[in-house]
Amino acid sequence: MCICKVSSQQLKNQELINQIVSFLKLLREENGLTQEDVYNDTGIHIARIETRRVNISISTLAALSKYFNLTLEDFFKRINQ
Repeated sequence: MCICKVSSQQLKNQELINQIVSFLKLLREENGLTQEDVYNDTGIHIARIETRRVNISISTLAALSKYFNLTLEDFFKRINQ
């Protein structure tokens, strides 16, 4: 078993982050929601995610996917189209 040390810089995939953020914004807009609506409904500061001030966690992505009635699998299928 190899335990390799990887820096956080190596783990950041900006293209993937951009795809996720863009799709979340599209979902929000398609549903006629403001960033404030999403925050009021979920407690998630989607504005911080959309402006890329924070790197979204998988738990937050799962919560937002559920909020938009998508499974994580469906979410990732849609961003890879």
